[in-house]
Amino acid sequence: MLKIRLSRAWRKNLPFYKIVLTEAKKAPQHWYQKVLWFYNPLTKDLKIDLEEANKYIATWAQYSPSLKKIIERTK
Repeated sequence: MLKIRLSRAWRKNLPFYKIVLTEAKKAPQHWYQKVLWFYNPLTKDLKIDLEEANKYIATWAQYSPSLKKIIERTK
């Protein structure tokens, strides 16, 4: 099963997340298939393409619970 979830990037005390498409059982930091979007929690900036997300959701992908909360908060 595919998951759309957050992968931590940048350095200590300066968070930044890549939103990646990955297998549910693999680590999101190393084995992702595609980088889809970006999220900066310091500025609450979420760069997302909902059309592309819906394409992957239609083909058996799911959001992680934390990413689902972030998307609902920014709507």
